[in-house]
Amino acid sequence: MDERLHGDSYCRHFEQGPDRDTMIINMGPQHPSTHGVLRIVCELDGEYIRRAEPVLGYIHRMHEKMGETKTWWQFLPNTGRADYLHAMAWGHTYVLAVERLAGIEVPERAEYLRVIATELNRIASHLLWWGAYLLDLGAFTPIMYAFADREIIQDLLQEPTGSRLTYCYHRFGGVKADVSDSFIEGVRDFVRYERERFPMYKDLVTDNIILRKRVEGIGVIDEDCCRRYGATGPVARGSGIDYDCRRDEPYSIYDRFDFSIPVYTQGDALARYMVRLEEMEQSLRIIEQALDQLPKADGKHIAKKAPKPSFKAPAGESYAATEGGRGKIGIYVVSDGSKTPYRIRLRAPGYSNLSLFAEVAQGSLLADAVSILGSLDLVIPEIDR
Repeated sequence: MDERLHGDSYCRHFEQGPDRDTMIINMGPQHPSTHGVLRIVCELDGEYIRRAEPVLGYIHRMHEKMGETKTWWQFLPNTGRADYLHAMAWGHTYVLAVERLAGIEVPERAEYLRVIATELNRIASHLLWWGAYLLDLGAFTPIMYAFADREIIQDLLQEPTGSRLTYCYHRFGGVKADVSDSFIEGVRDFVRYERERFPMYKDLVTDNIILRKRVEGIGVIDEDCCRRYGATGPVARGSGIDYDCRRDEPYSIYDRFDFSIPVYTQGDALARYMVRLEEMEQSLRIIEQALDQLPKADGKHIAKKAPKPSFKAPAGESYAATEGGRGKIGIYVVSDGSKTPYRIRLRAPGYSNLSLFAEVAQGSLLADAVSILGSLDLVIPEIDR
């Protein structure tokens, strides 16, 4: 053990106690399965984890403090850099909070465009998780399929947003730009295409005995554990908690669509895997219905009296929550009536989901810890924000 590590407070804490037969190792912060600069200090007894401590802060960018120094408009791009894999959901949450505070009305067409963009982005997020998770477990081929599908979504979203990753599409009172007929047809083609891919993914991966051995019965999280740590999203739904903001805290126009909330009670890594795969199918259902109901293009992709860059929100406070790819996103804003927010507070679902890892990983094999960690679908910049 080098001097820097030996002097680390986490390692000193772990070395306390009568048992000196264990070994302290670092998993990360440059470990490929941590998907970012996450460090986990593990105390091992042979191949088994006795204790595991996540260490955060390596990519902290002070988003909330930046919210106090930027104008309401200038903070819009920050939301796409929290969870960069589901940036649309974060942008949607922020504009909802401000619109509720300022009483801003959103045109019907803009609401549908928001839903279509956000659900496409959700599928792209889950596809990347699926490919990267299997890569962590030793399977290389699936990530190629995942990125091929994801590339189609990025091509589609690039037209109205001008971006392929850190989207900043939402605006107070609507969206940045309307979509063309070719975009709508392209989305319909993608829906048909992706539905045809799912059976192949089931045969190639989901029913593969090698995958089953790595995820079935691994990392069991019960409902009580989820509630104690505030876990949401696929992590909670994989443990039998039937909760989704889109249905249980309706926002935008989600109450107009017919879709199911996949829930599994097993609580293991396989259950979380199945929830995400089925959620992609449900997102396709929502997109298809939104396209069918989409109002005609009439230039109303944003309100006529939408706020300008010099916008000053009225004094007060507001909160909005949406269903992101990793769970419940919450944004709380406070205004003192100036063009700069007095306070912005971000609720990142990944933080709560990661918090339960130390308890769940205890007693597991080190190899299984990679499976458990990957099944939580962590995006570290969201957690560190």
